[in-house]
Amino acid sequence: MKERLEKTTSWLKEKDISFGMLTSTANVFYLSGFYTEPHERLLALFVFQNEEPFLVCPNMEKTQAKASGWEYEIVGFSDTDDPWELIKTALSKRNITPDKIAVEKEHMNIERYEKLHSLYPNSTFISAEEKLHTLRMIKDEKEAAILREAAKLADFGVEVGFNAIAKGKSELDVLGTIEFELKKKGIRKMSFDTMVLTGNKTASPHGKPGLELMTEGHFVLFDLGVILDGYCSDITRTVAFGDISEQQKEIYETVLAGQKAAVEASKPGAKIGDIDIAARSIITEAGYGDYFTHRVGHGLGIDVHEYPSLNSTNTMLLQPGMSYTVEPGIYFEGVGGVRIEDDLLITETGVEILTKFPKELQVKKG
Repeated sequence: MKERLEKTTSWLKEKDISFGMLTSTANVFYLSGFYTEPHERLLALFVFQNEEPFLVCPNMEKTQAKASGWEYEIVGFSDTDDPWELIKTALSKRNITPDKIAVEKEHMNIERYEKLHSLYPNSTFISAEEKLHTLRMIKDEKEAAILREAAKLADFGVEVGFNAIAKGKSELDVLGTIEFELKKKGIRKMSFDTMVLTGNKTASPHGKPGLELMTEGHFVLFDLGVILDGYCSDITRTVAFGDISEQQKEIYETVLAGQKAAVEASKPGAKIGDIDIAARSIITEAGYGDYFTHRVGHGLGIDVHEYPSLNSTNTMLLQPGMSYTVEPGIYFEGVGGVRIEDDLLITETGVEILTKFPKELQVKKG
């Protein structure tokens, strides 16, 4: 964590920013090692050019913050305290008159902005997002090892779901089985709301699982991931329940070809936009371009969606340590939808595919 803090303080010095106030769970965790969901209560990390940082959190979480390895000052507060008065005191000890303050503009709400602005009304507020996203985009070996284990658990979740498909079971029945089995392996929280979709609902990229029953002749789509030691996995597999139509098979094979092409395009030095183009070109040539309605993927790490964005206009070059998803899809109302998603990690020599569940069409017999 010290190296990450040092990179952040170097950026503050380079940009002549007096201090940074970071408030998102992800960035506080990245720089402090302390992972928590504060709900409506304030969580903040203050980082300076030359002074020692301090962490702000509810008193009830101070012990956890210390146990996470945070060795600097912790400003704790109770529900009857005004944390901003405590922050004002902690800042005054450092004798700083800020000209520029870095904050997460996409995360900080108006109330907190006004509180900080009232302390330093003459200061300018600078966005910290781009710098923190850039730092987090390149994973070290410790992060990569966690991502590998998180991906294995995502594979396991799909395997459980596939085995649970049966006549008379609903989407939520299967979903519950997946999450129960993952909890037995120690997973407390999923990366996002697990999706188990069947029938025409697979044609919605962000469909909502419900009481629809598994019926032969349809696709079943699984989209899930786990949070392990603060890092996310994210996998999608589409399988068949019983025999499916020739058009459904064609859609599946088209998505699979596009997904494999995008994986093949993933290598150090490649342009990120070319990954999207690789998949989209195949899907478009097959006549389904209008049914591929989203980018091909997104960065993956502490947040399930982070830098880089894998859209066709992104000219950034892939670097070793980048982790992201590749997940093309075709969503055809009345026929069904297919999405196939892997987690990838760029290495010095190529790409490592972290998710291993088979991508060739899996058929569950009724």
